[in-house]
Amino acid sequence: MVIDDGGTYEGTAAIEGWLDRAATEFTYTIRLTDAQQTDTTHYLATHHLEGNFPGGTIDLRYQFTLRDDLIERLVIEP
Repeated sequence: MVIDDGGTYEGTAAIEGWLDRAATEFTYTIRLTDAQQTDTTHYLATHHLEGNFPGGTIDLRYQFTLRDDLIERLVIEP
C-alpha cells in the first residue's frame, strides 16, 4: 500500500500506475536528508526535492513499514 498526494494505492497494478505517473509527471532532484529506524519494522526517511512542480521545493517524509523484508506500507507526506 502507498499513500501519497491524498490517494491510496493498493495492489501491484495500482502501485505500478502510481509509480509510472510519479516518475513522469515532473522533473526533479531528490536528496536524502535524514533516515532513522523507529522500531523493528518502521523506518522514516526525509528527502528534499527540487523541481518543476508547484512550489519548486519540498521536504517529504517517507514512512516505511516492512514485513518479511518487503515494504508493506509507504506513506509520503510533507
